[in-house]
Amino acid sequence: MASTENGDTASPYVELERDAWAALAEAMPLPLSAEEVERLRGLGDELDLGEVSDVYLPISRLLSLYVRHVGALHRDTENFLGARQPERTPFVIGIAGSVAVGKSTTARLLRELLAHWPEHPNVALVTTDGFLYPNAELERRGLLNRKGFPESYDRKALLKFVIDIKSGKDEVSAPVYSHLEYDVMQDRRLTLHKPDIIVIEGLNVLQPARVTADGRIGLAVRDFFDFSVYVDAATPDIRRWYTERFLRLRETAFRDPASYFQRYAHLSETEAVEQAQSIWDAINGPNLDSNIKPTRSRATLVLRKDADHSVRYVRLRKL
Repeated sequence: MASTENGDTASPYVELERDAWAALAEAMPLPLSAEEVERLRGLGDELDLGEVSDVYLPISRLLSLYVRHVGALHRDTENFLGARQPERTPFVIGIAGSVAVGKSTTARLLRELLAHWPEHPNVALVTTDGFLYPNAELERRGLLNRKGFPESYDRKALLKFVIDIKSGKDEVSAPVYSHLEYDVMQDRRLTLHKPDIIVIEGLNVLQPARVTADGRIGLAVRDFFDFSVYVDAATPDIRRWYTERFLRLRETAFRDPASYFQRYAHLSETEAVEQAQSIWDAINGPNLDSNIKPTRSRATLVLRKDADHSVRYVRLRKL
């Protein structure tokens, strides 16, 4: 076990270095092939079978234990209430972290790994990008340059979505976002039919509830999570990863005529680096410092990455 950041061994977390964490699932077979891992890997993420086996396979084992024991608690509660307990609702996992830190890859990996467990084969993934206000509305509100900040989301719609999930509705739907068009797709919805597990991934999913003008505190999306993960790294590393990803996109997606960012496709490398760092320093960096990083302590589990994107240690909240 590693020491805590302030050197104090008394902590509400168990912190395991990578080798110790990997040993927790060393006898488990890896259900994914190298080709599947490559398909799930996000642009710029350094990910291989070793990383998946060492880091993400133990997480899937832990999550499966949580799901199983929540199911047992549901049955016990049902017996206690004399069969008045409603049908069990989906187990909800929140995944948070900065732009370019690799949280989307983490979400996709966990969805695939969890779906291989026979107890819960139906695993859905929803990203909160779909709950951003459309660009036209962001522009009307003067928020287009604050996209990704908490105020740029339709928080009422996102909260209702999660409440509907935890209310046990037979069918719920979520809006879909196009990263190519950089906007919410008005003609598409993702419909879910009572999955066993739902993974909800987004920058600000661990945000606390807002305080209303009369001093009341409402509900927050994270209030309905059964488990949460924060993907963490040093800010200079994330800034560098963002810049590197921008350069790769300049050579690929930005060249698509339908891309919102096509204007960046013909920048020189020096101009592209300057542009990426300018966007980071004006938008993504401040959002990380002010809104995202302060939610790290609310996560059930923290994945801390090194400069090469590999996970160095795992911090798990004690029960």
